[in-house]
Amino acid sequence: MLKTVQEEDLKIIELENGQQSKLKILNLGATLFSFSLKDKNDKPVEVVAGPAQITDYISETYWEHNKCFGASIGRFAGRIAEGKFSIGEEDFKLEENLDKAHLHGGVNGFQTKIWEIKKITEAPNPSVKLTYVSKHMEEGYPGEIKVETTYTLTEDNKVKLSYQATTDRNTIINLTNHTYFNLNGGGSISDHFMQVNSSKILELDEYNLPTGNLTKLRDHPKDYRENKLLGNRELDDVYVLDVMENEVQAQLFAPLTGIKLKVMSNQPVLVIYSPESLPADIVYLNKLDKNFPAVAIEAQNYPDAPNFRNFPSSLLKPGEVYENNIVFAFSVK
Repeated sequence: MLKTVQEEDLKIIELENGQQSKLKILNLGATLFSFSLKDKNDKPVEVVAGPAQITDYISETYWEHNKCFGASIGRFAGRIAEGKFSIGEEDFKLEENLDKAHLHGGVNGFQTKIWEIKKITEAPNPSVKLTYVSKHMEEGYPGEIKVETTYTLTEDNKVKLSYQATTDRNTIINLTNHTYFNLNGGGSISDHFMQVNSSKILELDEYNLPTGNLTKLRDHPKDYRENKLLGNRELDDVYVLDVMENEVQAQLFAPLTGIKLKVMSNQPVLVIYSPESLPADIVYLNKLDKNFPAVAIEAQNYPDAPNFRNFPSSLLKPGEVYENNIVFAFSVK
């Protein structure tokens, strides 16, 4: 069990729109716990792949696997090589919680924190705002930062996430959301079709760390510029986007239910993670297949950005506001 969090600390906020779509947010990790909408047969479908009970999120089993189901990831999403980075002339060292790397904000990243529920608005377009204050040198990061995220469920079935952060001294930041999707409401995603507006991915080494080079996707098996079947292909790749904010950056479609997901953000990359399997000793919201049960589409900055001058800057200074705006737009056909 996550020792710093007790069952009585956990709270679920439920948002519902006029289409009877239901969004549930867990205050632990500002987590997208559940989202259900009606499919082409007018039946409700749970499209989030995650643990069935909120208490699962504080179990030892859950944290041994550390799959970050639905969580808001920070202070830095993705890997930082050897946990090292510099700001100006000052060097910083974070814990290596993965082989050769610091991953997803460390052992006690934002996904392990109870966020304060600040404001809930009712329909139409219901929303919830949550906040968290990360102290100076928490997990080794400089600066006290104040973070807020707002989840909004629109009347046309968009799930909008807005992350904002400010700091009292120079620091680095890279937030994202780590929801796993299965648009069938169970089974496998092998029958899903995906399209990504990206012509390049980051070249990664044997530790899944960026080399600083880009790989062109022309004639590459992971080229999804044209809509194609996901199939049984394991993905853990950083897609450098060819389109920017307010344009569709990726699409996912499940013919079985007719549910389509479009992803938009103001971020430069999508990390697309489609594991061959998820932990078998967790009970999920829906019955998932053993093989290729879900996919996460994470809008963020480049991993290890502080250590590459040719990557977009992840530096946040006092007086600035960090923003990551993500839209998961659902429709049915």
